[in-house]
Amino acid sequence: MPWVKPDYVAPRWLSGAQIQTIFAAKVCKKPSVKYRRERWETWDDDFIDVDWATPEAADPETPIIVNFHGLEGSSKSHYALALMHETVKRGWRGCVPMFRSCSGELNRQIKTYHAGDIDQVQWILETVKARYPKAPLYAVGVSLSGNQLALFCGKRAKTAKNLLTAAACVAAPVDLVAGSNLLRFGFNRLYSKMFLDTLIPKVIKKCETMPEMRKLVDEEAIKKCKNFYDFDSLYTAPVHGFKSAMDYCTRASAKPWLKFVEVPLLLLNAKNDPFLPPWALPTINDVSDNVWLDQPDEGGHVGFPTGNPPGKIDYLPNRIFRFFLERR
Repeated sequence: MPWVKPDYVAPRWLSGAQIQTIFAAKVCKKPSVKYRRERWETWDDDFIDVDWATPEAADPETPIIVNFHGLEGSSKSHYALALMHETVKRGWRGCVPMFRSCSGELNRQIKTYHAGDIDQVQWILETVKARYPKAPLYAVGVSLSGNQLALFCGKRAKTAKNLLTAAACVAAPVDLVAGSNLLRFGFNRLYSKMFLDTLIPKVIKKCETMPEMRKLVDEEAIKKCKNFYDFDSLYTAPVHGFKSAMDYCTRASAKPWLKFVEVPLLLLNAKNDPFLPPWALPTINDVSDNVWLDQPDEGGHVGFPTGNPPGKIDYLPNRIFRFFLERR
Protein backbone atom coordinates (compact mmCIF):
# COMPACT_ATOMS: atom_id res chain seq x y z
CA MET A 1 0.00 0.00 0.00
CA PRO A 2 1.75 3.24 -1.13
CA TRP A 3 0.21 5.47 1.56
CA VAL A 4 2.13 5.63 4.83
CA LYS A 5 0.66 6.87 8.09
CA PRO A 6 3.01 9.75 9.02
CA ASP A 7 4.64 9.58 12.44
CA TYR A 8 6.49 12.90 12.46
CA VAL A 9 5.24 15.32 15.10
CA ALA A 10 6.76 18.81 15.26
CA PRO A 11 7.76 20.19 18.68
CA ARG A 12 5.30 22.76 20.00
CA TRP A 13 8.04 25.37 20.20
CA LEU A 14 8.84 24.93 16.49
CA SER A 15 5.67 25.75 14.62
CA GLY A 16 5.45 26.70 10.97
CA ALA A 17 7.23 25.74 7.78
CA GLN A 18 9.87 28.48 7.80
CA ILE A 19 10.91 27.91 11.43
CA GLN A 20 11.10 24.14 10.95
CA THR A 21 13.19 24.58 7.81
CA ILE A 22 15.59 27.19 9.17
CA PHE A 23 16.09 25.69 12.63
CA ALA A 24 17.00 22.28 11.23
CA ALA A 25 19.56 23.81 8.87
CA LYS A 26 20.99 26.60 11.01
CA VAL A 27 20.21 26.15 14.72
CA CYS A 28 19.77 22.49 15.70
CA LYS A 29 22.92 20.74 16.89
CA LYS A 30 24.69 18.84 14.12
CA PRO A 31 26.67 15.64 14.67
CA SER A 32 30.36 15.52 13.86
CA VAL A 33 31.42 13.37 10.92
CA LYS A 34 34.95 12.79 9.62
CA TYR A 35 35.28 12.17 5.91
CA ARG A 36 37.83 10.66 3.58
CA ARG A 37 37.73 12.39 0.20
CA GLU A 38 38.21 10.83 -3.22
CA ARG A 39 38.26 12.54 -6.59
CA TRP A 40 36.64 10.65 -9.43
CA GLU A 41 37.41 11.50 -13.04
CA THR A 42 34.21 11.46 -15.08
CA TRP A 43 33.50 10.12 -18.54
CA ASP A 44 33.49 13.64 -20.02
CA ASP A 45 36.86 14.95 -18.79
CA ASP A 46 35.51 16.42 -15.57
CA PHE A 47 35.54 15.38 -11.93
CA ILE A 48 33.39 14.98 -8.86
CA ASP A 49 34.57 14.71 -5.27
CA VAL A 50 33.16 11.97 -3.05
CA ASP A 51 33.34 12.07 0.75
CA TRP A 52 33.28 8.71 2.55
CA ALA A 53 32.18 8.72 6.19
CA THR A 54 34.76 7.25 8.56
CA PRO A 55 35.56 4.93 10.16
CA GLU A 56 34.67 2.73 7.21
CA ALA A 57 33.46 -0.85 7.56
CA ALA A 58 36.07 -3.50 6.71
CA ASP A 59 33.64 -6.01 5.20
CA PRO A 60 33.17 -5.32 1.45
CA GLU A 61 29.64 -6.76 1.69
CA THR A 62 28.52 -4.16 4.25
CA PRO A 63 25.41 -2.25 3.09
CA ILE A 64 26.14 1.13 1.50
CA ILE A 65 24.17 4.38 1.52
CA VAL A 66 24.88 6.92 -1.21
CA ASN A 67 23.53 10.30 -0.11
CA PHE A 68 22.97 12.77 -2.95
CA HIS A 69 22.78 16.34 -1.64
CA GLY A 70 20.46 19.23 -2.48
CA LEU A 71 20.97 22.44 -4.44
CA GLU A 72 24.34 23.96 -3.51
CA GLY A 73 24.69 21.43 -0.72
CA SER A 74 27.62 19.19 0.21
CA SER A 75 28.77 16.56 2.68
CA LYS A 76 28.62 19.32 5.32
CA SER A 77 24.89 19.94 4.86
CA HIS A 78 22.91 19.24 8.02
CA TYR A 79 20.97 16.33 6.53
CA ALA A 80 24.15 14.70 5.17
CA LEU A 81 25.90 14.97 8.54
CA ALA A 82 22.87 13.47 10.31
CA LEU A 83 22.55 10.55 7.87
CA MET A 84 26.27 9.79 7.64
CA HIS A 85 26.61 9.91 11.43
CA GLU A 86 23.81 7.37 11.76
CA THR A 87 25.29 5.26 8.95
CA VAL A 88 28.65 4.94 10.73
CA LYS A 89 26.91 4.36 14.06
CA ARG A 90 25.04 1.39 12.61
CA GLY A 91 28.17 -0.09 11.03
CA TRP A 92 27.15 0.62 7.44
CA ARG A 93 29.25 2.28 4.75
CA GLY A 94 28.22 5.74 3.55
CA CYS A 95 29.32 8.38 1.08
CA VAL A 96 28.23 11.80 -0.15
CA PRO A 97 29.06 12.44 -3.84
CA MET A 98 29.22 16.17 -4.45
CA PHE A 99 27.85 17.52 -7.67
CA ARG A 100 30.12 19.45 -9.99
CA SER A 101 31.26 22.74 -8.42
CA CYS A 102 29.86 21.86 -4.95
CA SER A 103 33.00 20.53 -3.27
CA GLY A 104 34.86 23.84 -3.03
CA GLU A 105 36.38 23.88 -6.52
CA LEU A 106 34.79 24.77 -9.85
CA ASN A 107 34.51 21.89 -12.25
CA ARG A 108 36.25 21.87 -15.64
CA GLN A 109 33.23 21.84 -17.93
CA ILE A 110 30.64 24.51 -18.70
CA LYS A 111 27.83 22.34 -17.38
CA THR A 112 27.44 21.64 -13.68
CA TYR A 113 24.32 19.85 -12.43
CA HIS A 114 20.55 20.16 -12.54
CA ALA A 115 17.40 18.50 -11.19
CA GLY A 116 17.07 16.16 -14.16
CA ASP A 117 20.68 14.97 -14.46
CA ILE A 118 20.08 11.24 -14.13
CA ASP A 119 23.17 10.37 -16.19
CA GLN A 120 25.36 11.54 -13.32
CA VAL A 121 23.22 9.74 -10.73
CA GLN A 122 23.47 6.48 -12.66
CA TRP A 123 27.22 6.83 -13.21
CA ILE A 124 27.85 7.41 -9.51
CA LEU A 125 25.73 4.44 -8.45
CA GLU A 126 27.36 2.19 -11.04
CA THR A 127 30.82 3.27 -9.89
CA VAL A 128 30.01 2.44 -6.27
CA LYS A 129 28.41 -0.87 -7.26
CA ALA A 130 31.46 -1.85 -9.32
CA ARG A 131 33.69 -1.32 -6.29
CA TYR A 132 31.42 -3.24 -3.90
CA PRO A 133 29.48 -5.67 -6.13
CA LYS A 134 28.19 -7.84 -3.27
CA ALA A 135 27.09 -5.02 -0.97
CA PRO A 136 23.40 -4.04 -0.80
CA LEU A 137 23.23 -0.54 -2.27
CA TYR A 138 20.82 2.13 -1.05
CA ALA A 139 20.41 5.69 -2.30
CA VAL A 140 19.03 8.82 -0.65
CA GLY A 141 18.19 11.99 -2.56
CA VAL A 142 17.48 15.26 -0.79
CA SER A 143 15.57 18.18 -2.31
CA LEU A 144 16.94 18.72 -5.86
CA SER A 145 18.68 15.34 -5.86
CA GLY A 146 15.49 13.80 -4.49
CA ASN A 147 13.86 14.73 -7.78
CA GLN A 148 16.92 13.41 -9.64
CA LEU A 149 16.81 10.07 -7.85
CA ALA A 150 13.04 9.68 -8.22
CA LEU A 151 13.32 10.52 -11.93
CA PHE A 152 16.11 7.96 -12.33
CA CYS A 153 14.07 5.29 -10.54
CA GLY A 154 11.11 5.94 -12.84
CA LYS A 155 12.67 6.75 -16.17
CA ARG A 156 15.33 4.02 -15.93
CA ALA A 157 13.32 1.62 -13.82
CA LYS A 158 15.12 -1.60 -14.84
CA THR A 159 18.57 -0.12 -14.30
CA ALA A 160 17.57 1.29 -10.92
CA LYS A 161 16.13 -2.04 -9.83
CA ASN A 162 19.34 -3.86 -10.82
CA LEU A 163 21.52 -1.39 -8.92
CA LEU A 164 19.53 -0.58 -5.79
CA THR A 165 17.99 -2.51 -2.94
CA ALA A 166 15.85 0.53 -2.06
CA ALA A 167 15.85 4.33 -2.28
CA ALA A 168 14.48 7.29 -0.34
CA CYS A 169 13.76 10.82 -1.52
CA VAL A 170 13.30 13.61 1.03
CA ALA A 171 11.56 16.90 0.19
CA ALA A 172 11.85 16.15 -3.52
CA PRO A 173 10.28 18.91 -5.69
CA VAL A 174 8.85 16.34 -8.09
CA ASP A 175 6.81 19.05 -9.84
CA LEU A 176 9.50 21.59 -10.74
CA VAL A 177 7.07 23.98 -12.40
CA ALA A 178 4.98 24.29 -9.24
CA GLY A 179 8.05 24.47 -7.02
CA SER A 180 9.82 27.11 -9.08
CA ASN A 181 6.72 29.28 -9.12
CA LEU A 182 6.23 29.00 -5.34
CA LEU A 183 9.76 30.25 -4.69
CA ARG A 184 9.02 33.53 -6.49
CA PHE A 185 6.72 34.94 -3.82
CA GLY A 186 6.66 36.08 -0.19
CA PHE A 187 9.16 34.79 2.33
CA ASN A 188 10.19 32.06 -0.10
CA ARG A 189 12.07 34.66 -2.14
CA LEU A 190 14.72 34.61 0.60
CA TYR A 191 15.46 30.97 -0.21
CA SER A 192 15.91 31.89 -3.86
CA LYS A 193 18.28 34.69 -2.89
CA MET A 194 20.29 32.37 -0.65
CA PHE A 195 20.89 29.88 -3.44
CA LEU A 196 21.45 32.49 -6.14
CA ASP A 197 24.07 34.18 -3.94
CA THR A 198 26.32 31.16 -4.54
CA LEU A 199 25.10 30.04 -7.96
CA ILE A 200 25.56 33.37 -9.74
CA PRO A 201 29.21 33.94 -8.68
CA LYS A 202 30.07 30.46 -9.96
CA VAL A 203 28.56 31.27 -13.36
CA ILE A 204 30.36 34.63 -13.49
CA LYS A 205 33.66 32.95 -12.62
CA LYS A 206 33.14 30.45 -15.42
CA CYS A 207 32.40 33.26 -17.84
CA GLU A 208 35.73 34.81 -16.89
CA THR A 209 37.73 31.61 -17.30
CA MET A 210 35.85 29.88 -20.14
CA PRO A 211 35.43 32.09 -23.24
CA GLU A 212 33.04 29.58 -24.81
CA MET A 213 30.67 30.18 -21.90
CA ARG A 214 29.86 33.68 -23.16
CA LYS A 215 28.41 32.19 -26.35
CA LEU A 216 25.66 30.59 -24.27
CA VAL A 217 25.25 32.87 -21.26
CA ASP A 218 24.41 36.57 -20.95
CA GLU A 219 26.75 37.50 -18.11
CA GLU A 220 25.16 40.85 -17.33
CA ALA A 221 21.65 39.40 -17.29
CA ILE A 222 22.77 36.60 -14.97
CA LYS A 223 24.01 39.18 -12.45
CA LYS A 224 20.48 40.62 -12.23
CA CYS A 225 18.66 37.32 -11.61
CA LYS A 226 16.15 37.45 -8.75
CA ASN A 227 14.50 34.03 -9.01
CA PHE A 228 15.13 30.48 -10.18
CA TYR A 229 13.01 30.78 -13.30
CA ASP A 230 15.20 33.60 -14.63
CA PHE A 231 18.38 31.74 -13.67
CA ASP A 232 17.14 28.57 -15.35
CA SER A 233 16.20 30.59 -18.45
CA LEU A 234 19.64 32.20 -18.69
CA TYR A 235 21.91 29.38 -17.53
CA THR A 236 20.45 25.97 -16.67
CA ALA A 237 18.42 25.54 -19.84
CA PRO A 238 20.87 26.73 -22.54
CA VAL A 239 23.93 25.14 -20.94
CA HIS A 240 22.33 21.75 -20.34
CA GLY A 241 20.45 21.35 -23.61
CA PHE A 242 16.92 22.51 -22.80
CA LYS A 243 14.91 24.87 -25.00
CA SER A 244 13.77 27.09 -22.12
CA ALA A 245 13.25 27.19 -18.36
CA MET A 246 9.75 25.78 -18.83
CA ASP A 247 11.10 22.99 -21.03
CA TYR A 248 13.66 22.20 -18.34
CA CYS A 249 11.15 22.22 -15.47
CA THR A 250 8.71 20.09 -17.43
CA ARG A 251 11.12 17.49 -18.75
CA ALA A 252 13.15 17.21 -15.54
CA SER A 253 10.18 16.74 -13.18
CA ALA A 254 10.00 13.26 -11.66
CA LYS A 255 6.26 13.18 -10.98
CA PRO A 256 5.14 11.86 -14.41
CA TRP A 257 7.59 8.95 -14.08
CA LEU A 258 6.63 7.71 -10.61
CA LYS A 259 4.16 5.23 -12.11
CA PHE A 260 7.05 3.26 -13.60
CA VAL A 261 9.20 2.81 -10.47
CA GLU A 262 10.18 -0.82 -9.79
CA VAL A 263 12.59 -0.45 -6.87
CA PRO A 264 11.19 0.20 -3.34
CA LEU A 265 11.10 4.00 -3.04
CA LEU A 266 10.13 6.18 -0.10
CA LEU A 267 8.91 9.68 -0.93
CA LEU A 268 8.89 11.82 2.23
CA ASN A 269 7.34 15.27 1.70
CA ALA A 270 5.98 17.59 4.38
CA LYS A 271 2.71 19.18 3.34
CA ASN A 272 3.99 22.56 4.56
CA ASP A 273 7.21 22.38 2.53
CA PRO A 274 7.88 25.94 1.25
CA PHE A 275 9.52 24.50 -1.88
CA LEU A 276 6.47 22.60 -3.16
CA PRO A 277 2.75 23.41 -2.72
CA PRO A 278 0.67 20.60 -1.18
CA TRP A 279 -1.59 20.35 -4.23
CA ALA A 280 1.45 19.35 -6.31
CA LEU A 281 2.41 16.40 -4.09
CA PRO A 282 2.02 12.98 -5.72
CA THR A 283 -1.05 10.94 -4.85
CA ILE A 284 -1.72 7.23 -5.01
CA ASN A 285 -2.86 7.70 -8.62
CA ASP A 286 0.54 9.10 -9.59
CA VAL A 287 2.75 6.26 -8.36
CA SER A 288 3.39 2.55 -8.77
CA ASP A 289 2.90 -0.01 -6.01
CA ASN A 290 6.64 0.23 -5.30
CA VAL A 291 6.43 3.83 -4.08
CA TRP A 292 5.60 4.67 -0.46
CA LEU A 293 4.12 8.13 0.12
CA ASP A 294 4.85 9.64 3.54
CA GLN A 295 3.34 13.13 3.75
CA PRO A 296 3.19 14.54 7.30
CA ASP A 297 1.41 17.84 7.87
CA GLU A 298 4.58 19.51 9.14
CA GLY A 299 8.35 19.30 8.75
CA GLY A 300 9.24 22.18 6.45
CA HIS A 301 11.85 21.70 3.75
CA VAL A 302 14.35 19.01 4.78
CA GLY A 303 13.60 20.03 8.35
CA PHE A 304 11.74 17.61 10.63
CA PRO A 305 13.39 18.89 13.84
CA THR A 306 12.63 17.14 17.13
CA GLY A 307 13.21 17.50 20.85
CA ASN A 308 13.73 20.42 23.21
CA PRO A 309 15.65 23.61 22.36
CA PRO A 310 17.89 23.91 20.41
CA GLY A 311 16.41 20.83 18.76
CA LYS A 312 17.73 17.68 17.10
CA ILE A 313 17.88 16.47 13.51
CA ASP A 314 17.77 12.73 14.14
CA TYR A 315 14.28 12.08 12.75
CA LEU A 316 15.29 11.90 9.08
CA PRO A 317 18.14 9.36 9.40
CA ASN A 318 16.02 7.15 11.66
CA ARG A 319 13.05 7.35 9.28
CA ILE A 320 15.25 6.47 6.32
CA PHE A 321 16.91 3.56 8.10
CA ARG A 322 13.55 2.21 9.21
CA PHE A 323 12.41 2.08 5.60
CA PHE A 324 15.66 0.53 4.37
CA LEU A 325 15.75 -2.13 7.07
CA GLU A 326 12.19 -3.15 6.19
CA ARG A 327 13.29 -3.67 2.56
CA ARG A 328 16.37 -5.84 3.27
